[in-house]
Amino acid sequence: MRHAKKRLIVASLVATSLVATMAGCAPSGGSGSDGTNGELTIWTHNGGNTEELAAVQAIVDGYNKSQDETTVKLQAFPQASYNDSVIAAAASGKLPCIVDIDGPNVPNWAWAKYLTPLDLSVDLDENLPSTLGVWNGETYSVGYYDVALAMFARKSVLAENGIRQATIDQPWTQAEFDDALAKLKATGTWANPLDIGTGDVGEWYPYAYSPLLQSFGGDLIERDEYQSAEGVLNGPEALEWAEWMQSLATEGYIATKSGADSALDFQNNVTAIQYGGSWAAAANAEVLGDDLAVMPSVDLGEGTKIGGGSWQWGVTTGCANPEAAMDYLSYSLSPENIAAVSVATATIPATDAAAALVPGFEEGGNLAIFREFSANSAVLRPETPAYPFIATEFTKATQDIINGGDPQDTLDAAVTAIDANIKSNGGYTQK
Repeated sequence: MRHAKKRLIVASLVATSLVATMAGCAPSGGSGSDGTNGELTIWTHNGGNTEELAAVQAIVDGYNKSQDETTVKLQAFPQASYNDSVIAAAASGKLPCIVDIDGPNVPNWAWAKYLTPLDLSVDLDENLPSTLGVWNGETYSVGYYDVALAMFARKSVLAENGIRQATIDQPWTQAEFDDALAKLKATGTWANPLDIGTGDVGEWYPYAYSPLLQSFGGDLIERDEYQSAEGVLNGPEALEWAEWMQSLATEGYIATKSGADSALDFQNNVTAIQYGGSWAAAANAEVLGDDLAVMPSVDLGEGTKIGGGSWQWGVTTGCANPEAAMDYLSYSLSPENIAAVSVATATIPATDAAAALVPGFEEGGNLAIFREFSANSAVLRPETPAYPFIATEFTKATQDIINGGDPQDTLDAAVTAIDANIKSNGGYTQK
């Protein structure tokens, strides 16, 4: 499933643009005209994503037929230009009523006053926590789905090499994982037995690798006040993570720049273990069948951690009729609508009721394990407006470490840059 990977790539473009836009004082979405005269507009980044766009359009059509007070119009943008369009509209006071937002960027958009807190008629307690965008104790966005990370391997390869198949209850420990990689490397079958997607760009790095940092006990920023990365991104636990990440490359367990398609390389036995997303499960299963092992990420000391949070929907401060926008969003969150989008995108349904309607995600289904991974192990990227800058610095630092940079110096430099950014923006406090 390539669309989820595209979502991660697009997020890097979002982050880059937001870093530039939010360098000074917070802009405001302002009041606009969308929502007047019984019409309101939805903007989406899915201009190049046929399946998801069609599913969202079906929800819009269903809503328009269900009542005669409001006509909703859907406008899709090419992924690469979507964020710039939102920023330009906010600067000129011309935001549409509803926008989609990549989950980790919700606090930034809320801080910038693009978004207003949600006031819906549906109970969001049933949603996976990672499908909600929360900042300062208020919910600003809600999503139909999430994705999850996992370890994929061939059961036969694990058995042949005396490697235990990890389970949710008993994930691999660091020692087990390192031993497994050493055994696989020693066979000479794979130049690099593990693929963690180092060739991917942008948001993949914080999405996939910061959970490994968190499993060691470090983090991207302290999460009490979100004012500093000192001690958490460059402390002893973070240093241990960095040295371990570097060892994966120096021991030849991973390539410093992996292939363009990690799932395809795994399917073709170029690698023995793929650290990848739930979007790869269907294609992996189609090739490997019953030989496919789907396992949780490794426990590096502080429990198994995976990234959480994907694209979500929010109501803007520029909407002239927020009540109608909230009514539409409430309608869109029916189990049937969530299920339809999940099927179109091969993603994890946000609620149990929707999951029961999606083949494979129903209780006992072959994909239900990913909902368990998400519910049990997902950690949201830091809920702070500083996140886009943090993501950029973490990506640069991780690339440097994997390619041989001094771990402590590299982490210290990232912390210095992050803390300076937060200070220069007044702590990103609400204005």
